[in-house]
Amino acid sequence: MKPDIKNQLTQAAIVAMNNAYAPYSNFSVGAALLCADETIITGCNVENLSFGLTQCAEKVAICTAVAQGKKNFTCIAIAADTNEVISPCGACRQVLAEFNPDMLILSVNKNGKSQEFRLAELLPRPTTGILNRKT
Repeated sequence: MKPDIKNQLTQAAIVAMNNAYAPYSNFSVGAALLCADETIITGCNVENLSFGLTQCAEKVAICTAVAQGKKNFTCIAIAADTNEVISPCGACRQVLAEFNPDMLILSVNKNGKSQEFRLAELLPRPTTGILNRKT
């Protein structure tokens, strides 16, 4: 992937992070999803007093993209207002795997430290489900 695309994605994730609604945890996260047609779709976490209803940035980006007719994704950038680089939660890993089990994940923290992962590294056997069945 071209460095300028990575930079564009990372910057879009940082902008999205600044739009996060996180009054309970103060854990702001932004995501920027790169579609196969090079469209960038963003999302941010949206908390709720009932934490179970909180929406993660990655899932917001995926749902927004699907609502716009996009279903082919190559990469997602995640920005978090943290000291450490984060990775997607288990639920987000599974949602991302639905669309691309080997998606590239770029993660950056508030200090500019970054790390890259492949989704397949973070979520083994992503396409078999809990019963080890192929879909």
